[in-house]
Amino acid sequence: MEAVILILALLFVAFVAAGVYVSVKAVGAAKRGVDRTITQARRTVEDTTLRAKSFGQVGLAGELAQLRLSLRTSMKATQEALHAGVAEDASLSESIGLFERLSAHGHELDDDLKRLEREPDKARVAELLPELRERTERVTHAADSLRWAARDRAQRFADDDLASLSAQIEVESGALRHWATGPGADADWPEAGAAAGAAGTAGAAGAAADRENAADAADAARRAAAGPEAITARDPRRQTTYPWQKAARPEGTV
Repeated sequence: MEAVILILALLFVAFVAAGVYVSVKAVGAAKRGVDRTITQARRTVEDTTLRAKSFGQVGLAGELAQLRLSLRTSMKATQEALHAGVAEDASLSESIGLFERLSAHGHELDDDLKRLEREPDKARVAELLPELRERTERVTHAADSLRWAARDRAQRFADDDLASLSAQIEVESGALRHWATGPGADADWPEAGAAAGAAGTAGAAGAAADRENAADAADAARRAAAGPEAITARDPRRQTTYPWQKAARPEGTV
């Protein structure tokens, strides 16, 4: 009895532990999903704000917003392209590693540009702006180079696959037309096939007529061997009647 109680207690503890583990995992996954959603929403709002500043403001503020917007747009497009292509091309994993290293420089540059947006010393901002512009161009050029290289690689693979598929289709098409390419085959094989079909139809019709003539001759021979048929009157009792015919009335009835 004590062993049964101990086993039940262990099972209860195991179920409770499993429930707690599953609950913690579910809460963690939900928290990560919420954090990811909040991060994406914050990023979207910030990109929209930068786009509005780049078009609505002039001078240093507008140029800083334009630099940040071009940097973030290039980095985001490259990240999406590499992560979408690595599922089909494992060699892009090394490119993703290089992009992660580039992202560190991109985040640092974005932070510097964000700080300069709040800098009250405009002369200092104007002094640092050429160097920041050059850094932004270098980072965006590197990101664009990775992105377009990945896209060119995917396009080259697609072109090679299409060329191989086209060659296989040509081989299969030639195999399907083997009767038109054999020794002594007619070049105009569709017309030759039509003529052969017409000749076959005419031959089949002639054979059917011959069989019908042979059957008629056999019937005539049987009738001649049996002699003339007797002509007898039809028995009214064996006459076929149908449900809709009225029965014959005896004479003398009305």
